[in-house]
Amino acid sequence: MLNRRNFLVTSTATIELVAFSGIPAYAAAETFEIIRSKAEWKELLSPARYDVLRKAKTERPFSNSLKGESSDLLTENRVGTFHCAGCDLPVYKSETKFKSGTGWPSFWDAIEGNVRFKEDNTLFSKRTEEHCRHCGGHLGHVFDDGPAPTGKRHCINGLAMIFKPS
Repeated sequence: MLNRRNFLVTSTATIELVAFSGIPAYAAAETFEIIRSKAEWKELLSPARYDVLRKAKTERPFSNSLKGESSDLLTENRVGTFHCAGCDLPVYKSETKFKSGTGWPSFWDAIEGNVRFKEDNTLFSKRTEEHCRHCGGHLGHVFDDGPAPTGKRHCINGLAMIFKPS
């Protein structure tokens, strides 16, 4: 039976699990193949990449920078694949990248099955958040103002990815 005491104990345990597990709060209800502690993520990632991937922070547009670190993926035009910077899972193919004018690398489609989506109601708006299905790393958001064939714009933090040329 759910009473006030059980509710408080369960809520506290869930908050502690999220706080100490290294799993971003937005993804706490999901399971991932790669699970690391906060300390392990901080050792693996730079401070800026940790903030983007694990705390869902957003880098500045057009400079793709955060905490003095920047990414050149906004202007990356070679043939290849964009991978999650947290676990190296391929998430985008270069042929789906386009210039959106928004200041972040944009794609009209992700590699099928390699990203997950979640409703995001922060910043007084309804958006679709996108994260890596392998490690739960925050990639960015998806909007309905992209080009054909999907009409989607995956607006992704450059620091959330690494590029591997073909």
